[in-house]
Amino acid sequence: MHSIIFIVFLPLLAAIIGGLGNRGLGNLPVKILTTGALFIACALSWPIFLSFVAGTAEPSVVPVLHWVQSGTLSFDWALRVDTLTAIMLVVVTTVSALVHLYSWGYMDEDPDQPRFFSYLSLFTFAMLMLVTSDNLVQMFFGWEGVGLASYLLIGFWFRKPSANAAAIKAFVVNRVGDLGFMLGIFGTFLVFGTVSIPAILAAAPGMSGASIGFLGYRVHTMDLLCILLFIGAMGKSAQLGLHTWLPDAMEGPTPVSALIHAATMVTAGVFMVCRLSPMFETAPVALTFVTFIGASTCIFAATIGCTQWDIKRVIAYSTCSQLGYMFFAAGVGAYGAAMFHLFTHAFFKALLFLCAGSVIHAMHHEQDMRFYGGLRKKIPVTFWAMMAGTLAITGVGFAGVGFAAFYSKDAIIEAAYARGTQMGYFAYWMGVLAALLTSFYSWRLMFLTFWGKPRWGQSEHIQHAVHHGHDHPEEANPAAQEDSGHDATHHVPDPQEHDGTAGYHPHESPISMLIPLIVLSMGAVFAGAVFNHTFLESVGFWKGSIFYNEGLIHAMHGIPELAKLAATIVMLIGLAIAWWGYIKDTDMPAKAAEQLGPIYRFVYRKWMFDELYNFLFVRPAFWIGRKFWKIGDVGIIDRFGPNGAAWVVHRGSVYAQKIQTGYVYSYALVMLLGLVAAITWVLF
Repeated sequence: MHSIIFIVFLPLLAAIIGGLGNRGLGNLPVKILTTGALFIACALSWPIFLSFVAGTAEPSVVPVLHWVQSGTLSFDWALRVDTLTAIMLVVVTTVSALVHLYSWGYMDEDPDQPRFFSYLSLFTFAMLMLVTSDNLVQMFFGWEGVGLASYLLIGFWFRKPSANAAAIKAFVVNRVGDLGFMLGIFGTFLVFGTVSIPAILAAAPGMSGASIGFLGYRVHTMDLLCILLFIGAMGKSAQLGLHTWLPDAMEGPTPVSALIHAATMVTAGVFMVCRLSPMFETAPVALTFVTFIGASTCIFAATIGCTQWDIKRVIAYSTCSQLGYMFFAAGVGAYGAAMFHLFTHAFFKALLFLCAGSVIHAMHHEQDMRFYGGLRKKIPVTFWAMMAGTLAITGVGFAGVGFAAFYSKDAIIEAAYARGTQMGYFAYWMGVLAALLTSFYSWRLMFLTFWGKPRWGQSEHIQHAVHHGHDHPEEANPAAQEDSGHDATHHVPDPQEHDGTAGYHPHESPISMLIPLIVLSMGAVFAGAVFNHTFLESVGFWKGSIFYNEGLIHAMHGIPELAKLAATIVMLIGLAIAWWGYIKDTDMPAKAAEQLGPIYRFVYRKWMFDELYNFLFVRPAFWIGRKFWKIGDVGIIDRFGPNGAAWVVHRGSVYAQKIQTGYVYSYALVMLLGLVAAITWVLF
């Protein structure tokens, strides 16, 4: 298990050397160093995971150094390795290694490649620190580390205003969630007197029913602590209310979207809830809250994904929706199902993002699906890889055999039904409806991109690039910008109106981009079947690392057959609707959007959350800032401070100049008056 030291610190070493060496080392050495370090970490991670699957490994803690000793607060920097850690090590290192390799081709023309690869490795180190943490402060260190790395990577193209704005938005929204996470850590230390995760989990059942004072009220201690901790997870994992940063984060390079905002960072909240699952099991109100937020996010994000035109934003909202599945699974007590879906989701979502990047690369950085069409013969490897990802996310499968989400997502839906509570049934129906919408928007993406006649001749972005020879990823893509001027009900352009090629011919991506697609496709196809939830439960994979609800597992096998088949049935319905609207009758979507009118526009504008937050928080913040600036800073501080002092000195110097005559009798008179004044003061 001491290989964990190399797994965690090799990416950090590569990031430091690559970052400090930067252009002095050159592009190729930095890429070899960072990518090689991640592939070594990946090669060391899989044996650890497989040994836990086989039951030959035992949980262990590898000490690194003594970290903090302050009063009663004392803890070491130590790396915890158990089944939960093992599955996260595989997810993080595998996806990160493949993203590093993919970036060789995708970022080939970027002048700042050493900086980009160093940021990727820095992020991977922070994520590995988070998942191997043995105490809450160490977890918070990794938690903030991935936040910093995401800020750097989202805003990597810093000359692009929209990328800077997206990076700031991600940073600020996550700080809101992190405030709740910090309060949860402070409260946990106050209650338990330690930040050691094993000690806290061992003592948590004894706190069931205890109360604590908070904001003038007596509240259930564990409910309060778990809700505060979950608020942190809401920010990091983009749950309803703190989700607004995730779609905007698509302004970063596509490999960043695949690494951070699909497979690793956004799953940190799910990992944290599952790691602290014995705490959450003593907090029924908190679990209800987690279930409600997860189920609401699941359906909320799925509705928006059905209306977006930007290929990366569709997949971004898909991520948001799938994270909702994971959280309501945890909320109903199916922590194993939540982590299993996290595992499978990492493969097919990273695959979908990297395939989207391949499409964007082929289409000269055009991201609007309305200007795609007919690409399956132009970029066949990308097409088949994205087909595998689509089959995986929609949960295609029959007679117990299928793609990844057929095993993981269906297990979550079944667990919600088996829970038997009102909130469990609510989550079940939201999950089923979201499965229908997931199938619709996933196949909508496929049909718009790979079927039909070519429509890229009408893309102003591609025409501009063809005519002027531009090929720079920092150039803003008007079609991909938020509210870019396209009407929300704008239908797919008629390919008969214009030449479908406009002198541009899409081309397949380089081999460095295709290899990760092929590897991830295998994960999307086989990960669910090989490491299926039932098998992991049968070998006791989760026992000892998360709360294990045997009653719920048993109840899942006894639910009605129709409840089990519901996800498959609605998946086929979603496929049929997408086929009818985007292959059979292409006028139908525009007509439906026009008939829905305000409802469609409300969903297209993302349920108006950005406008609401702008009205409630952004505009008042700017108003307060202007008042402090005009009245406080300029009117008071500057007036009576620097400006006032300068005025006094200036006026004083004018008067002093007038009495500086240069005549001796004038100075003698002043001295005499001063002497008289001094004697008078002494006498009287």
